[in-house]
Amino acid sequence: MTRSDGYLLDNRQTEARERFDAFATLFDPTTFRHLEGFGIGSGWRCWEVGAGGTSVVSWLAKKVGPTGQVVATDIDTSLLASVARPPVNVRVHDVGAEEPPGEDFDLVHARLVLVHVPDRERALRSMIKALRPGGRLLLEDADPALQPLVCPDEHGPEQQLANRLRHGFRKLLADRGADLAYGRRLPRLLREAGLRNVEAEAYFPLTSPACAALESATIRQVRERLVTANLATNEDIDRHLANVAAGGMDLATAPMISAWGRKA
Repeated sequence: MTRSDGYLLDNRQTEARERFDAFATLFDPTTFRHLEGFGIGSGWRCWEVGAGGTSVVSWLAKKVGPTGQVVATDIDTSLLASVARPPVNVRVHDVGAEEPPGEDFDLVHARLVLVHVPDRERALRSMIKALRPGGRLLLEDADPALQPLVCPDEHGPEQQLANRLRHGFRKLLADRGADLAYGRRLPRLLREAGLRNVEAEAYFPLTSPACAALESATIRQVRERLVTANLATNEDIDRHLANVAAGGMDLATAPMISAWGRKA
């Protein structure tokens, strides 16, 4: 994430922790599987970009051990205080505007970050610059344009309302510079940046309690923005939140594209 008064999903809002918990439940298994595949272990130096919550940082810290290092950066590090001890070094940092917080990293990872960064090209160059030769880059980002619906099975008024609110949320994101088709571009961008052995895959949860928790927290977090922009009424939002709480809808996320490669 980058410094911007227009950033929609502020870490300081009360719903942010709920969203990060849902992200951890939904996406940590995929992230950890890729990182395990890199052979991560004792002594590795890692940069976790736009860390936000603590789940990935804590996992990395256990893997690298006391001889390794995990530099965890974000524009708002308020949720990282509980992990700010060796081997974790927490720093306030804007990946789209500042130089890397170090060099010769074995691993650089960012999840659900670059889609929100206005200067994504600079951020990508910065992350690759920070890698040692042979180091690994893992970027994971959403592609809401690839699958824009929160209810792909739009079979009733509850699902129609959910999708209308999701459309409003996507409009708010786009108006603030988010690239809603960024995820699909990651493999090409990594190859064009000179990385080798580039691979990618997508993960797309269709329904789970974590999907419902994420939807509820997100809508509550952007509620005022949706109403102010005339994209929804308070009555719409109250009805949708009640529908989510009732547990009768299949709520999906945007596909998360994971792309990785090795620095020459």
